[in-house]
Formats: sequence, C-alpha cells, structure tokens
Amino acid sequence: MWKEENNQLTRTFEFDDFVNAFGFMAQVAILAEKHAHHPEWSNVYNKVTINLTTHDAGSTVTEKDRQLAAAIDKLVD
Repeated sequence: MWKEENNQLTRTFEFDDFVNAFGFMAQVAILAEKHAHHPEWSNVYNKVTINLTTHDAGSTVTEKDRQLAAAIDKLVD
C-alpha cells in the first residue's frame, strides 16, 4: 500500500530474493520511461523502496505520481 507522507508517495515491495527484486526494478524502469516520470528508489537484497514526487511541481504529489504508482501496482497485484 502506498503511503503519502513528506510530499511523496512511498511504498516498499518485498520479493523472494535479489533476482526477483532486480527484475521488478527493470520493469518499473520501463514504466517510468513510458510515463516520462522517474522514481527515487533503493534496493537492499529483496526489498525495493520507491518514492514518487513531482520535482517540477514543487516536489509535491501530483497526478503523475498517482498514475505511475497505479501502473507499478499492476506489476505486483
């Protein structure tokens, strides 16, 4: 579930292992390019944390963030 805090949408995804987490990141990278909106993210072994905010709108949550979050959710739901 995405949380809205500190002017960003945040969610941590957990996978079975690093390979699956990295594969997920590759899929998200393709989505981000299609949406022309790129996340701040980190990966530690099997966990990927994604933060979405729109920097050119004053670093706040916008519809661009919500749309990308919904598209990312479709990868794991």
